[in-house]
Amino acid sequence: MGTLVVARGLRKSFGSVVAVDGISFQVEEGEVFGILGPNGAGKTTTIRMVAGLSPPSGGELLVDGLDVSRYGRRIRARLGLVPQHDNLDPELTVRQNLLVYSRYFDLPRKLAEERIEEVLQLFHLKERENARIDSLSGGLRRRLIIARALINAPRLLILDEPTAGLDPQARHLVWQKLRQLQSQGITMLLTTHYMEEAEQLCDRLIILHQGRILAEGSPRELIEAYAGREVVEVRSPTPKERTYLCALAARTGGVEVEETEDVVYLYLRRPDGLDPAAMRGMGMQVVYRRANLEDVFLRLTGRALVE
Repeated sequence: MGTLVVARGLRKSFGSVVAVDGISFQVEEGEVFGILGPNGAGKTTTIRMVAGLSPPSGGELLVDGLDVSRYGRRIRARLGLVPQHDNLDPELTVRQNLLVYSRYFDLPRKLAEERIEEVLQLFHLKERENARIDSLSGGLRRRLIIARALINAPRLLILDEPTAGLDPQARHLVWQKLRQLQSQGITMLLTTHYMEEAEQLCDRLIILHQGRILAEGSPRELIEAYAGREVVEVRSPTPKERTYLCALAARTGGVEVEETEDVVYLYLRRPDGLDPAAMRGMGMQVVYRRANLEDVFLRLTGRALVE
């Protein structure tokens, strides 16, 4: 097992705007590596550089041992790319879309047909192989786009928001197929806005904000480091209740407090923390749950809407 992507001090600027500001990370062969961040954090810019579609402004970026600044075309031949937006040809059928795409890689016709059969079966598209694209649901289209990206047997599969806009059923089916690819040892670089998706799929991830890396690790490592074990949410607390909760947290130990306009969050790091039942008995609106990656994301990047 080797390292497929190495970024050292990677930068990307558009005029005076710095989109990616000196980030460093590695993607190991066989893992699913995630990039999380709010809108404008630099996620898509980063993967466009990895895919050889946008030259870096500075730093070093190697993909499969090749410098993207010099060998962009060779790198693209080794990648599978799943774009955020649907770019299937609506005038062609499912099979024709796959066949046309295979020609970009100069695959012999016999090999292309074999690969097409494999991905049609893998993504349960065989029964729709002669259907036109405009007759497919959003979930079927996303599965087809992922299937298309596997035609050239890529060394690295890059997925930019692979389940954006899908309903929960379609999203879970795509997750199932990606986990299946993961079990086959396919290396993936993934961006997503769905925290549950990152927890489900990623072995490791980075959280980007304003072009910089705020944290890196496995989902569980990040949750334990930044959110703890459990979270107590107290909804619409009165000023008196806020004062009481802050004092209680300080007295208990192992509890961190975050106050927002309408909720007080208590992050518990020990199993013998606060008693939610006692708070409910005092008339507070309490939700008690396990900490998750969304807690980490919001604590690091803030809860204010970023445009």
